[in-house]
Amino acid sequence: MIRFLQTENRLTKALFVVIIGAASVSMVVYLIPGLTGGAATSPDTYAVVYPHWYSRWLSSGDTVSQARVEQMTRQQVMQRNPQYAENPMILKFFESQVGQQLVQQTVLLQAAHKLGIHASEDDVRQFLQTGPTGQALFPNGKFIGQEAYANLISQRLNMSVSEFEEDVKNEILIRRLQSLITAGVTVSDKEVRDAYRKQNIKIKFDYAVISSDDLLKTINPSDSDLEAFFKKNAARYATAVPEARKITYFAFTPNDVPGGVPQPTQQQIQQYYNAHLSEYQVPEQAKSRHILIKVAPGADAKTDAAAKAKAEDVLKQLQAGGNWNELAKKYSDDPGSKDSGGELGFAQRGRMVPEFDNAIFTQKIGDIKIVKSQFGYHIVQVEDRQTAHTQPLNEVLPQIQATLVRDASAQAQENYAKTLTSEAIKDGLEKTAAAHHLEVVTTQPIDQTGVIAALPSSTALLSKAFGSKQGDPPQFAPTGEGYAIFQVTGIVAAHAPAFADWKSHVLDDYRNEKLPALLSQRTQDLATKAKNENDLAKAAKEVGATVKTSDLVSPTGQVPDLGQVGQVAPQLFDLSVGNVSGAINAERNGIVAKIVDKQEPSADEIQKNLDQTREEILEERREEAFNVFLSNVMNDYRKHKLIRLNAQAAGPQIPGM
Repeated sequence: MIRFLQTENRLTKALFVVIIGAASVSMVVYLIPGLTGGAATSPDTYAVVYPHWYSRWLSSGDTVSQARVEQMTRQQVMQRNPQYAENPMILKFFESQVGQQLVQQTVLLQAAHKLGIHASEDDVRQFLQTGPTGQALFPNGKFIGQEAYANLISQRLNMSVSEFEEDVKNEILIRRLQSLITAGVTVSDKEVRDAYRKQNIKIKFDYAVISSDDLLKTINPSDSDLEAFFKKNAARYATAVPEARKITYFAFTPNDVPGGVPQPTQQQIQQYYNAHLSEYQVPEQAKSRHILIKVAPGADAKTDAAAKAKAEDVLKQLQAGGNWNELAKKYSDDPGSKDSGGELGFAQRGRMVPEFDNAIFTQKIGDIKIVKSQFGYHIVQVEDRQTAHTQPLNEVLPQIQATLVRDASAQAQENYAKTLTSEAIKDGLEKTAAAHHLEVVTTQPIDQTGVIAALPSSTALLSKAFGSKQGDPPQFAPTGEGYAIFQVTGIVAAHAPAFADWKSHVLDDYRNEKLPALLSQRTQDLATKAKNENDLAKAAKEVGATVKTSDLVSPTGQVPDLGQVGQVAPQLFDLSVGNVSGAINAERNGIVAKIVDKQEPSADEIQKNLDQTREEILEERREEAFNVFLSNVMNDYRKHKLIRLNAQAAGPQIPGM
């Protein structure tokens, strides 16, 4: 189904933008350290923010509640990183971010009030109608109704209308504060022209590449060099061989479970069906196909009329027996469906934009009509409709049986593993295994990242084993096809390897240590030769480099072996045609380039894009100005100890996040 016809995701995003906007304006630098000025007393309080120094003594600060922080965290994680929704550590990290965002929001709102900035209920209503929620709450300019509005906010955001509108008011206040603080930001015409020229200049160049991978192979130290390196870096290799453990275990598969897996009874099937009826609800839905003649928003009357005429012509061809597949492929502007005859499949009511949604649920099946939406003209045919219904038991019986068998099997295996573990704790692994005709195995010392080849999966077993001590009672762990009952029967501590055993690793380390200086020297030699001889190809051949040619690229363009040109080698855009660059460090490659073509935007092109470029620069400078303002305000609050953060509110910092 084409994405741009679907309303649910856009609706949720629009609502979410509002509640997040007030808490984390794009200009806010969050996670500012040193906010705390003492521990907040209540466990339900994340932080208290005082507007004035005397407010601390009067206990008249604004509270950021722990419940609000947790609510916002859930919303942000589910919208942006749903894969982390069940990870407590990462949730705690996000909670710390959200908490500091809300503290900063509170500081900004206090700053707005001090500057006399206000927002009325009329402002809120106007924002809801004209802002990001406008299309959702006021389709075709008509309010969806208070009950539908309340249900929408409750279902999508788990908030009341009053809570949501309070967030909207905060968003308005912070936007107005932002506008006031950045009102004096300006940029001259010359700066705009220079910026546009710099952003849109294009160059084409030959470039010689010295590859790290190739250079590594030329670093061939003697055994004595490697042994000296090994001794010199003894501390580096002191624990190079990781801790390893000998594990004694016996395992069983589902086939070894006594009595097998019982089949579910009719009563169990019926009970499961009754308990999961909500999963078998099929909503009202319609199957349709369309051909879109796109019209850009705000198009003039002539363009709109031309699109409408084209749609009417396509409709006539279809009514005359034209082939949907051929006509969709030829005329449709919907890239997601044009190659499949415009097929959109089944869609639930309310999932498409209003005009299209109304058509597929009211139009007679088989009829072909033209429908106008914000995207243009759709030639629509409804192919089928299904009323809302509950799937009968006989229709879902196979999947229920499979689920119950799978659950029963998993439970039977776990129960058997617990029984065997209890026996092993009492009688030992050997005796227990023998009593159940299972084989005891003792592994060689294995580290935590190793694999026990005899088991389908040893990940869980090794994880438990490395969390245990030698001599701990037997435990059980899943193996992917049953369970293993095991004990740690030996531990080999992490230690330094013998040089002979670690020689290949030492060679890799030696090469990687020598590589940067060698790459830099070779690239510098290449640059010197190319400049002196004014011949990049000849110089490259002499040093064994490979010569390639770029496309015509702007600063944001990507070039193989180099990366984004404007980031890695911005100096290339300052060179003239025929100039050879100096040595360029492109991480794993050394590069020397020679400019072969250079194109700058014309004066007319610069003038045409002057306003847009000016706005982009102004937006960037406004962001910088607001960041400075926020930083100063936060420093002032910190200096006067106007923020009291709950001692337990600081979450973990996760490297790389």
